[in-house]
Amino acid sequence: MSRLYANTRSPQELVAYFGVEEPGALDYPATTVEGDRGVVVYERDGIHRARVMTWGFPRLARSGPDRIGLVADLTNPMWDKVVADPRYRCLIPISHFANPAGDEGAKTRSWFSVTGEPLFAWGGFCRNTPELGPVFAGMTMKANALVEPYNDRMPVLVPREEWGHWLRGPVKNIIFFQIRQPFPAERMTLEHSDDRWRSGKPPPTPAPQLSMI
Repeated sequence: MSRLYANTRSPQELVAYFGVEEPGALDYPATTVEGDRGVVVYERDGIHRARVMTWGFPRLARSGPDRIGLVADLTNPMWDKVVADPRYRCLIPISHFANPAGDEGAKTRSWFSVTGEPLFAWGGFCRNTPELGPVFAGMTMKANALVEPYNDRMPVLVPREEWGHWLRGPVKNIIFFQIRQPFPAERMTLEHSDDRWRSGKPPPTPAPQLSMI
């Protein structure tokens, strides 16, 4: 999966959709890349809360301090505690995720969304780190037939009826989410754009205005 997603919905819409009772101050951009701000929904004392954090856990690379915002290999020791402990689980609200299309040097943004859904949940992890403060990352899995021509990985999408399994379940639930069949391609929409990959522009058309309840 590429390191670019969009949340084009307002804080009020997000709070209603995810049933957030204590939202705090939600100020986030329409598009997010690693190192940028994004909002996550987590659970404490049975209550959904929301908080703005930055995308990417700290890691030490050969070139110096770096970030990693995608969780692909659950056997990596850096994920041991956050994957196993429900306290570090979260849902990342997104309206679209992007992959590049076209020739090298002229790639454009192609956007993927869930058909008819104004928002959907990407399974993630969050933690307060001494290096970077509050951070989050999203788990990836093999891509479905719609996404695969652009990337062999895609976000782990968590349907509403499975939010509790992600946020509160044992670690075997998290492993299952990653190894099961990906979200059905026939339930997703692909929107091509002429926007250059690094343009910073959001999806060309908003998702349908549906009820958030």
